[in-house]
Parts: sequence; structure tokens; C-alpha cells
Amino acid sequence: MDPSARLLRFTRLSERLKLELRHSWMSNGRRESVAEHTWHMALLAMLVDRHLEHPVDTERTLKMILVHDLVEAEAGDVPVFETGPRQDSKRERERAAMRRIRDLLDPETGAEISDLWYEFEDAETPEAKLVQALDHLEVQMQHNLADLGTWEEVEYDLVYTKMDRHCAHDRFLAALCETVKLEAERKMEAGNVDLESVRRRVGKGP
Repeated sequence: MDPSARLLRFTRLSERLKLELRHSWMSNGRRESVAEHTWHMALLAMLVDRHLEHPVDTERTLKMILVHDLVEAEAGDVPVFETGPRQDSKRERERAAMRRIRDLLDPETGAEISDLWYEFEDAETPEAKLVQALDHLEVQMQHNLADLGTWEEVEYDLVYTKMDRHCAHDRFLAALCETVKLEAERKMEAGNVDLESVRRRVGKGP
């Protein structure tokens, strides 16, 4: 198959990310797609780039963002707090999906996408650490924009547990994390959520 035909076959699959809905709601009450989440992460990467304590390869970072959730075109999106068979088999299904995605493209492009995805999953390079941080930050930023009624109760706890570890390696990201967290707290307080109880539940309070 020639490269142009392979490319079109790949875009038929990647288009599914525009259709795959996440457990995140927009400010207008509509659910967010995976593609929208990816776009917002890419924009965040551009915005934080010059402020980072530890510089990164911006082009590689943006490429990694573009492919980090590509497997969800086949495997679907599974919320971090979901339990059960889908969560248990998530890693295996995503790896199988990446093998199929890699084989849709010419060998060089397929290998590049696969390598970027595994680099993101391993979270050891500066670029992967940044993308992991932005992935978690963007989720909470979007939650902060949505109606509190769209939050599951477990998501009150996640405000204090899902972002810090991924942002701790860079002073600017850590500061951004605290700002996002403060915005979430204000939203919860306005919705009469007992913040002290939430903090105690996650070991962040007296």
C-alpha cells in the first residue's frame, strides 16, 4: 500500500478521537471529546514552555501530546477512578491497539508514533514528564470550568491526589498545580462541599 493510502486509512481511525467522549464536561454542559482534551493540552504546552524550570524539546512534546491518547480510538477512554474489567485490562488493550495503529502506517512513521506513545507511558524523559503533568492538569482545569454537578464524589479527592506527583519535578508546574487546586477548592466551597472532610479523607488535613 502506498504512503498516501496508508495515511488515509490512519485518519479514518484517528477521527474516532473526535467522537470518543471523556468523563469531563464542558462549561456549556456538553461532554468533552478526547480530541478536544488533546488540543487543550497542546495549547497548554505552548503556554508553559518558556516558564519551565527544566527546558524540553517542544516539537517532541507536541508530537507526544498528539499521540498520547491515540490508542483510545480503539480501546476507548477509561476514567482513572473506574474499577472493574475495563480498568483491569486497560494496559493490555492499549498496547494491542498501539500495535495495530503502528501497522496502519509506513514502518518509519508507525515506529515514531509507537515510540512516542511508549515514551509517554514510561514517563522518564523530560518531555514525557511534562506531557504527563499537562495531561493531569488539563483534566482538572476542565473540571473547574464545568458545573460541579458533573463531578463524581471521588473527584473531590482527586483534586488532592492526581496532579501533585506529576508536577513536582518542575517549580513552575508545581506552582501551576497549586493554582489549579485553589480554583477547584473555591468551586467546591461554592457548592457547599465540606473541604475539611475531603482533606482528611485523603490525608491532607488534621
